[in-house]
Amino acid sequence: MKVTNNAGPNVQNINSAKSKGVDGADAKKGSSVAKGDADSVKVNLSDRAQAFQKAKEIASKSEVDHAKVARLQKLIDEGKYNVDASAVADRMVDEHLMMPE
Repeated sequence: MKVTNNAGPNVQNINSAKSKGVDGADAKKGSSVAKGDADSVKVNLSDRAQAFQKAKEIASKSEVDHAKVARLQKLIDEGKYNVDASAVADRMVDEHLMMPE
């Protein structure tokens, strides 16, 4: 079996791009890559990518309000916790509309 390095016309060899100083800008997606020193590359992320990165950072934090969790668990166990589905749906739509495209 013969293995080739033919990934298609849209794939560049990173080493050749680096040695030639090729700018890997992608205007359609809003990201760009600028050549810095010989061993570094500066990457500018789109607004959407930055929002995802911030969400990932927030989600990875392990801060838990144990008192709130205990209170809600007690309400659920007693059958007294009610969810207003309409309010949840409204908030989800509002948050979606505020997200950058």
